[in-house]
Amino acid sequence: METIGNLWLYLAFFGLVAAMLLIDFLGFRQKQGQEVKLKTAAYWSMAWVSVAALFGGGLWLYLQQTAGITIANTKVMEYFAGYLLEKSLAIDNVFVWLMIFAAFAIPPALQRQILLYGVLGAIILRTIFIFIGAWFVQEFSWVLYIFGAFLVYTGFKFLKGQEENPNIEDMPILKWLRKHMRITPKMEGDKFFVRQNGVLWATPLFLVLILVEASDVIFAVDSIPAIFAVTSDPFIVLTANLMAILGLRAMFFLLSGAASKMHYLPYGLGIILVFIGAKMLMLDVFHMPIWISLGFIIVTLAITAWLSIRYNKKQELQS
Repeated sequence: METIGNLWLYLAFFGLVAAMLLIDFLGFRQKQGQEVKLKTAAYWSMAWVSVAALFGGGLWLYLQQTAGITIANTKVMEYFAGYLLEKSLAIDNVFVWLMIFAAFAIPPALQRQILLYGVLGAIILRTIFIFIGAWFVQEFSWVLYIFGAFLVYTGFKFLKGQEENPNIEDMPILKWLRKHMRITPKMEGDKFFVRQNGVLWATPLFLVLILVEASDVIFAVDSIPAIFAVTSDPFIVLTANLMAILGLRAMFFLLSGAASKMHYLPYGLGIILVFIGAKMLMLDVFHMPIWISLGFIIVTLAITAWLSIRYNKKQELQS
């Protein structure tokens, strides 16, 4: 499989990821018990988007010097298309996290802690999934058609409104954990495990952590095949995916008050998934230029946001 990635690029990228995680851990936190302000979350979200954009610019400069301007333009457009796609699909993940935290009444200070571990877990799991997916695409090219059909199916589910928010209590993994583990009836501060009368018990906070990680695995089933429709280069797939994930903590607190205001988002995501799924199914018939894919994603998200704003204004006037 052709890729621009080499050992030094991967080392440099993972070094950047480690530095960003450290900055996130040390910088994006509040005093104990204090909620994250909307303005703070907005500033941090803009910072993460800026870092992702700067990484794209740096990648273009590197490729322009080492591989030529044509490859630089193509790969960087693939990166930004993948980044936008993963960022938009991650919004649904944020909404599920909101449901999990509400179901277990997790206070804001503990939400930040859980999300930090959640992002760390997502980075590790998605890195593994991406390299496995890249191996499958290289060894069994027909798997792209399975990805494409699955994305079209998922997109139509979004469009038909079948992507309903699940009842947390009905999640099989939660039922299994409660059946096979000793769970304390209430929270024990910020502890995941406590020892009572010499017996180790898990706390509800540990259940929340497992549900957050499980939700990312579930959403990765959609997002990773989707980005392989944009590019088959493992380095671009990995960097776009992880750059989108790194800003999830800030995006969570930014969107937590706006979850109900993005009325048309599922329809926009459905259209995007159907589009890229169809693109994947037509690989042998028509090779779509990357700028068309990037433009389609941008326009669809912009129209979705505009329609949602109009819808919210109309609802406010009626109320």
